Amino acid sequence: MSGAPTAGERIAEHVVSVDPADTTAETVHAVARAFLDTFAVAVAATGDPVDVALTGYVAGSTGPASVWAGTGSLPPEHAALVNGAVGHVLDYDDVTSPLRGHPSIALLPALVAAAEAGGADGRRLSAAYAVGFEVICKLSKACALDHYARGWHSTSTIGLLGATAAVAHLTGLGRDAVRDALGLAVAQAAGTRQNFGTMAKSFQAGSCGAAALRSVALAGAGMTASAEALDGGTGGFLRLYSTPEAAAALDAELATLGQGPGELVTSGIDVKKYPLCYATHRTIDLLLDLRAEHGLTLADVDRVEMRANRGGLAPLLHDRPTTGLEAKFSMQFAVAAALLDGEVKLRSFDDEQVRRPEIQGFLPRVTPTEDDGPPFPRFAEVTLHLADGRTVGRRTHALRGSADTPLSDDELLEKVADCLGRGGLGERVKPFADAVFGWADRPVRSVLARRLS
Repeated sequence: MSGAPTAGERIAEHVVSVDPADTTAETVHAVARAFLDTFAVAVAATGDPVDVALTGYVAGSTGPASVWAGTGSLPPEHAALVNGAVGHVLDYDDVTSPLRGHPSIALLPALVAAAEAGGADGRRLSAAYAVGFEVICKLSKACALDHYARGWHSTSTIGLLGATAAVAHLTGLGRDAVRDALGLAVAQAAGTRQNFGTMAKSFQAGSCGAAALRSVALAGAGMTASAEALDGGTGGFLRLYSTPEAAAALDAELATLGQGPGELVTSGIDVKKYPLCYATHRTIDLLLDLRAEHGLTLADVDRVEMRANRGGLAPLLHDRPTTGLEAKFSMQFAVAAALLDGEVKLRSFDDEQVRRPEIQGFLPRVTPTEDDGPPFPRFAEVTLHLADGRTVGRRTHALRGSADTPLSDDELLEKVADCLGRGGLGERVKPFADAVFGWADRPVRSVLARRLS
């Protein structure tokens, strides 16, 4: 190749230029929070049908990487597949706005498996996470809005590219091999929003981490790929999965790669308060507030109108859900459950809870619509038409748990305790959290061992 460096080459240069010794205490703490949240959500899914199916699939294989929702260990690729899928099935894992998806479930299953296999400590893992997060956000800002609108599951496509960069950094891959690993990742990037509300959605997330490890291993073994796999004009990722303009947009984003405080600070991580699609969360916040302020019950409400920004309802495919998985992608269910129960918890998504007559009967009374204005800033607006003829309503841009209004460490640990308790590890919350928050200079494998000891 001659001329200007390709997007893959520019990203590879960034990956190899980051020095883990420069990782700040704030970054280490932020990644520790992300890991605690992601790990706990996986443990909460112990015994889920996705867990059972994948555990059976990898039965008989052993290796150095921990199974989060269990006690076994697996080869890194298998561990990333299982932990990534099980950690995503509850749809309770964190998100970041540029991606329109879930960064930590894309990054951490692969990174933790690689760290356990290679003996890396929490500081090195945190540096690699920040590298991967940076790549995810830069790619997302260039193409995710259109990419997602076309039906791609950005967690498992763009997330795979970020995870590949992260694992490449953690394992010390050379510059040319990083470029090739990104090309090999493009060869495997897949996942569709049509699978939302099914087990396949979480499988897509798990496959992301496994493919990242595979891409890095193969590139390290000498397998090559096109240097233009990301931004080439003949089937490059951006042109194929987004628009022709995305390559120029990425060029502008990569001009700031490695500059300033970084995307982990500027875009940040949103921690979910409710275990369902993030597109419902502003609405749930509003409904719980209105319910409490006006002393309302579901019986007091005749119908609900809900409005969101353009594209704000895109992930919500199920108007009349009958299973817990479908209900996680239903605005109608989110509204009905919040008004009926005054909460939206893990237990809300047991199939029998979704099928309650009060819930099913109210679903047709919820009318979600999208605004025809710009997609940003994101908002939710609800209007409750009450049985006595009154209307009450509210609009918000704010989102509890977002990077702008983050949960405190104590609030995060309340969620972690709830999740670990559901998975049978409730008594391990404090010692495990202490170990994770202190993991900077400790091998990740020794920290993982604290979950059981």
